[in-house]
Formats: sequence, C-alpha cells, structure tokens
Amino acid sequence: MGVRLERLDAERCMVDLPYRWRSQNPFRSIYFAAQCAAAELSTGLPAWVAVQGQAEPVSMLVTHVEAAFLKKANQQLRFTCEAVQEIGRAVRDAASTGEAQTLRVLSTGRLPDGTEAAQVWVTWSFRAKKPS
Repeated sequence: MGVRLERLDAERCMVDLPYRWRSQNPFRSIYFAAQCAAAELSTGLPAWVAVQGQAEPVSMLVTHVEAAFLKKANQQLRFTCEAVQEIGRAVRDAASTGEAQTLRVLSTGRLPDGTEAAQVWVTWSFRAKKPS
C-alpha cells in the first residue's frame, strides 16, 4: 500500500497512506481496510518501541478495531496517534505488574488540507510474557 512513517516521537506517531492503485478501491477512494491498516500502524509503532524498551518481554495484540469514515478519502491520508505517552505507560504497567493492560487508542486520518476523513480506534492488549 505504500504506508510510510512520517514521524514518531514522545508526543505522536504519524504515518502517510498514499492514494494510488494499491490502496484504491473501485469507487475511487482509499479502501477502508487500508485506512485501518495505516491507523493500526500509527498506534502499533509506539507500542512496539515501548515493548522493545522493557527488560521483561511483553506481548502486544490488537483485540478490537472500530472506525468512522467521515469524508471520502480520494487523496493521501495522514494518520496521527497522539497517545504515545499512554501507550508507553500501559506497556510499562504490564511489564511491572504482570497484569494484562488494555488500551483503546484513537488514530485520526486527515486529508492534505487538514479535513478529518477517518477516526479509527484500535484496542491493544499488553501482557507480560510468562517464562516457559
């Protein structure tokens, strides 16, 4: 699909989803599944970074996805997740307490002019891995 990481820092994660033949449906807009994939990536990259930073192994799993498509996506979309701090906290809590943590995170897809085209909520589960 050509999804590309634009920014990942302590505040937010942004990924770009281009409007081209790989992401386009027959109705001349971006497939809903491509939008969900880009949203998952924008929430999953901060989670993956947080998991990699733990001394104890932590697993991460998407348990639920909800989406609202507000505007026809017939141009590039930028999906932004601004819950990087909350994601890191949930991963640290899972590692330190040994108890599973569930977090529902919003990723917003915007057209180049800033118009909100999609809202995707991704629910993540973080769990400390048990030694075998």
